[in-house]
Amino acid sequence: MTASLEIVARVAAGWLEAGPRPLILGICGSQGSGKSTLARGLAARLGVRAAILSLDDLYLGKAARAALARDIHPLLATRGVPLTHDVALGCAILDAVKAGKPIRLPRFDKASDEPLPEAQWEVVDSPLDLLILEGWCVGAAAQADADLDAPVNDLERAEDPGGIWRRAVNDALAGPYQALFARIDRLALLAAPGFEVVQGWRTQQEAELRVTLAGQGRDPALAMTDAQVARFIQHYERITRAILAEMPGRADLTINLDPERHVIDKT
Repeated sequence: MTASLEIVARVAAGWLEAGPRPLILGICGSQGSGKSTLARGLAARLGVRAAILSLDDLYLGKAARAALARDIHPLLATRGVPLTHDVALGCAILDAVKAGKPIRLPRFDKASDEPLPEAQWEVVDSPLDLLILEGWCVGAAAQADADLDAPVNDLERAEDPGGIWRRAVNDALAGPYQALFARIDRLALLAAPGFEVVQGWRTQQEAELRVTLAGQGRDPALAMTDAQVARFIQHYERITRAILAEMPGRADLTINLDPERHVIDKT
């Protein structure tokens, strides 16, 4: 991640110099690609007033997702895809940043699969120079309807044979999520070499989560098993593959990674 940080920090410093300020920087990358680590490194290194909003921290709680599962499709009970975030909250936060207003940054606890209470959100009182919005589908574009016809994995084949779930997700990505992403000034992509590496990267994250939970005195079993990870990432596969295919052509900066997350090159 050091090489990625050096490259993005150098480029981002130029963006900050050129303006506008505050700058909204989007960082996109598949699960386990190092987005959060990169965002923290940038916030610490750039020497400006900076804060980080993860798309993950906008996840809806289990009750809200259960309502989506009941009303639209059962697969929406699982967090991750468009429709399972509070996009309106994200838009309001970015608008407040642009206006130089105080903000409260939400936080989501993946172990309990619930947002933290507002009392535990991060308070940012002073105006920012930089807000980093990082997430696995930040800046993603919707697919053409015809591209949704064929399932991309066993999950879609078995549990969404009629395409109801993937079309609902795509409609959300085409609508409210584009309104959120339109607020981004610059977009950087950490590009995995292919979706095939994501399971290993995500499994590593869960192993690290187990260690963290144990250190907090919480049950390590709250983290996903390897089998659960294998199912979980299938929810993300379609959009991740689409991002890797089309986003490098329009991102302001693309960092190409190898399977060990080492930088291959940048464009």
